[in-house]
Amino acid sequence: MLQTENIYIFLAILPIVSFLYSSVGHGGASGYLALMALFSFAPETMKPTALLLNLFVAGISFYYYYKAGFFNKKLFITFAIASIPLAFLGGTIEVDASIYKKILAVLLIFAILKMLNVFGKENDKIKEVKLWQGLVVGGIIGFFSGLIGIGGGIILTPVILLLHWGKMKEAAAVSALFIWVNSAAGLIGQISSGVTIEKESFLLVAIALIGGVLGGYYGSKKINNTKLRYILAFVLIIACAKLFFT
Repeated sequence: MLQTENIYIFLAILPIVSFLYSSVGHGGASGYLALMALFSFAPETMKPTALLLNLFVAGISFYYYYKAGFFNKKLFITFAIASIPLAFLGGTIEVDASIYKKILAVLLIFAILKMLNVFGKENDKIKEVKLWQGLVVGGIIGFFSGLIGIGGGIILTPVILLLHWGKMKEAAAVSALFIWVNSAAGLIGQISSGVTIEKESFLLVAIALIGGVLGGYYGSKKINNTKLRYILAFVLIIACAKLFFT
């Protein structure tokens, strides 16, 4: 893995990606996958490596958002009930890399439009999620997450905001833990189907954690909601472009 051409440039960009994602409560798998594709990593190492990085970066992000008091336990459980087993199931299935990257890129376009208020301004009135809604949304995102090797927060956060199920930082906190449990379930699903994790992946974890710690801290404490929304839009644009063209 670390014999990849221009690996030092990759290692320099990695903590920047983890910082941007962690600052909005995400683990960053879509960014890591796009970055690894750009630097020609072997396809069989990309998916488990992205999920492993997700576990650590999303975990750090959740810790900071939880400490800051933004975590909504009930909202999280509503989505997680169905997402965890379906993320495991998705992790056991192989899918063509070019197909899943294009599908994710299309979904990111809608997320970007929402973050830029193309769909209208956010409503201060919060609606309660019905159990069946949480099961359906969580289940679909969970399966998709395990299938392509992401945690699902990049999809869940815009859905929460679009349907007025929570505020920005509340959505970030819920998404961070949602990413963690889905990444764990998806990774276990992959390992159970014979996928192995390379030792070099843990070096990438250590480097990504530098950005993850800083991003989680500043995102939960120092950055207001308006800035957070535009940072997320910026992150989504980068991920979308990389997924389309790599």
